[in-house]
Amino acid sequence: MATLAKPRTGAPDDMRFFLASALAMTAVMVAGFGLNIVMGRSTFDRPPVVHAHAFVFFAWVFLYLGQNFFIASHRVALHRALGWIGAFWVVPMLILGCLVTIARVQAGTVIFFFTPLQFLVFDPGTLLGFAGLTYAAIALRRQSDWHRRLHFCAMTLLVGPGLGRLLPMPLLQPYAFEVTYAVQLLFPIAGMIADGRRTGGIHPAWYWGTGAIASTFVAIELITFSSLGLALYGWVTAGHLGASVPPLAFPSPPAP
Repeated sequence: MATLAKPRTGAPDDMRFFLASALAMTAVMVAGFGLNIVMGRSTFDRPPVVHAHAFVFFAWVFLYLGQNFFIASHRVALHRALGWIGAFWVVPMLILGCLVTIARVQAGTVIFFFTPLQFLVFDPGTLLGFAGLTYAAIALRRQSDWHRRLHFCAMTLLVGPGLGRLLPMPLLQPYAFEVTYAVQLLFPIAGMIADGRRTGGIHPAWYWGTGAIASTFVAIELITFSSLGLALYGWVTAGHLGASVPPLAFPSPPAP
């Protein structure tokens, strides 16, 4: 992804795996959001900040796909040039993601299979986990084996919204968030299996990346069900409609 120095090229099978995985992740995101639009669950009648958020996030998804394609096709110079964009692109992703989350919680319009406090914590928490893994990958840009695997794990954290629009989330309540996270882990697990088949061992970057994903999940759960989470919810919703919504109660489903 964001590569600021010339990476060492990997084995052809290695590059093919990461390109195929990037295509799969992109397909999940496009299919998930596309299905919502086709079924009428989403519309384009949204505030400008939501459109900006959607543009910035999908730009990252396609940038990630493009970066894997450029490496697989040995266009290293282009990969490096676009890497500078990726390094700075994370910042507006964090800002816009948090703004959209806060706006929904303040308005009391959190989707019914998440509790408002859970939604308030897991969206920014996931983004922070993504940013941490992304910048770790950038720091290790000269070690392409670590670089691509940590970026892969960072991208794994972003596919949740796409998966959530494909999974039967209402049927998974009250564990819709937890189940989605578990399904996301199938991506790095596939990476471990691919390494094992290709080299007979598992690269340590997978353990670090998957550990970071799991740590993000644990931190989100601990904050959600703590006094810190309740205090955060009270501070964010003070003076807004969301203040009247119980933070740990599931909202009522929409009428048919």
